[in-house]
Amino acid sequence: MSEPQKILVVFGTRPEAIKLFPVVAALQADPRFTPVVCVSAQHRQMLDQVLAIAGLVPDHDLDLMKPDQTLDGLTAALLTGLGRVMDLEKPARVIVQGDTATAMAGALAAYYRQVPVDHVEAGLRSGNIYHPWPEEVNRKIIGSIASLHFAPTEVSQAALLAENVPADRVHVTGNTVIDALHWVSARIEGDPSLAAGLDELKARFAGKRIIGVTSHRRENFGGGMEGIAEAIRQIAARPDVAVIFPVHLNPNVRKVMGAALDGLDNVALIEPLDYPHFAHLLAISEIMLTDSGGVQEEAPALGKPVLVMRETTERPEGVAAGTAKLVGTETAVIVTELFKLLDDKAAYEAMARAHNPFGDGQTARRIVELLGNEIGR
Repeated sequence: MSEPQKILVVFGTRPEAIKLFPVVAALQADPRFTPVVCVSAQHRQMLDQVLAIAGLVPDHDLDLMKPDQTLDGLTAALLTGLGRVMDLEKPARVIVQGDTATAMAGALAAYYRQVPVDHVEAGLRSGNIYHPWPEEVNRKIIGSIASLHFAPTEVSQAALLAENVPADRVHVTGNTVIDALHWVSARIEGDPSLAAGLDELKARFAGKRIIGVTSHRRENFGGGMEGIAEAIRQIAARPDVAVIFPVHLNPNVRKVMGAALDGLDNVALIEPLDYPHFAHLLAISEIMLTDSGGVQEEAPALGKPVLVMRETTERPEGVAAGTAKLVGTETAVIVTELFKLLDDKAAYEAMARAHNPFGDGQTARRIVELLGNEIGR
């Protein structure tokens, strides 16, 4: 038997960690591969929470997070830091996920060394390079470099084929976020203490209909974030509703949300949740209000309608399937659409029961099999 192939898995943010730990686990279980994990710590605290619950200890930690760093400064540090790791490890292949600066720089550093790059969650496109910003361009850069494109859906596959990516390089696998959600949900079922931190809030809001909120998109900073905050304030004025909002660490989010929502009886502004607690928040929420990409995939797996506070989405499959709806950042639209779901049972059930197009929990296994086929060529 030939020597195991060394695969460098690169990530730096909480969403990347969630979506890649199932891939790392599948690689570890396959004798054809030796995974090496490098984290940039583009997000430090939130990344570490996922590493802890997944039992994942990185082989390399660049620890690059700095307050208020610029995108060009971050990108330069990522490119040189990841390049040093690649020069040391000399991997056969590099895996990146999604659309972060870490993923883009990891792909570019590998390309400079002529190391094949495999892209998990490939082919997502909004068609607007400023929404989401800078993620849309990060994806396009990775897409122009990648050797294998693991597209979560047929829509993302079609986007890549439209960009003239060879058809034999694109594989529809589903999304690894569903693998991760199934894994952590089973862990919570076996050990409820993993998500016990929400028990006090559940007791405080007993009898109320919980709305889960996340918001952090750069393109919403400023007026968009203010519109979202005002919408939440109006939603929380309903006596039958409670809002649980894990507030992102970015000061552009915290300042606006704190000013608008601090002290409201029906709003809990809480610290970012670790992954088990966030999965539990999805489970206890009636509706998710978000500008996140991952929540558009995760919440439908638990039958939760998603209102997306963005003008465009690179996940149109959810909108087409009826699990998600774009509502933008205008206060009146957000409030109207959310109240419709609260007050119209048929509208709620139509979204809650819609088919989730993002996967069946077997994506990591498919990805590793495809990698095995590639090295066997």
